[in-house]
Amino acid sequence: MRKLARWVVLCALLLCSAVAVARPFVFTDMQGKQQRLQDYRGKWVLVNFWATWCPPCLEEIPDLVSLHEAHKNTDLVVIGVALDSTEKSVKEFVAKHHVSYPLVIGDYDMAEQVGEVEVLPTSYLYNPQGVLVSFQQGLLTRSSVEAYIKSKK
Repeated sequence: MRKLARWVVLCALLLCSAVAVARPFVFTDMQGKQQRLQDYRGKWVLVNFWATWCPPCLEEIPDLVSLHEAHKNTDLVVIGVALDSTEKSVKEFVAKHHVSYPLVIGDYDMAEQVGEVEVLPTSYLYNPQGVLVSFQQGLLTRSSVEAYIKSKK
């Protein structure tokens, strides 16, 4: 019985350590620039998976633009990954809504570099050391991200 208990504890510890280690991602944005987690050491990185047809995604984008603009030169960057959207629909959306953060046309295989995406929107937040610290399915707001970051400082 002790061996079984040790085995369960060891498996749990390994699982916890695997979750805390960020998977390094490399995406190519719509401008042809590589977006890599390692390039943003020292900044919080919010990776947001969304689609042009998704109402909650579209609702959160103005907050994400505002968040990115307020922090991009200091402590946070937003990277958007459009799933289930065509390049044309994303370009039209960006032009209409003035999205200023890097955008990637992605797919679910690409998304696996970061983690599972079961619903849209889904966001992953990495701390300045590149460690995944938060995951959220559903709508995100600028104030919720800023409050989370403030609580971790």
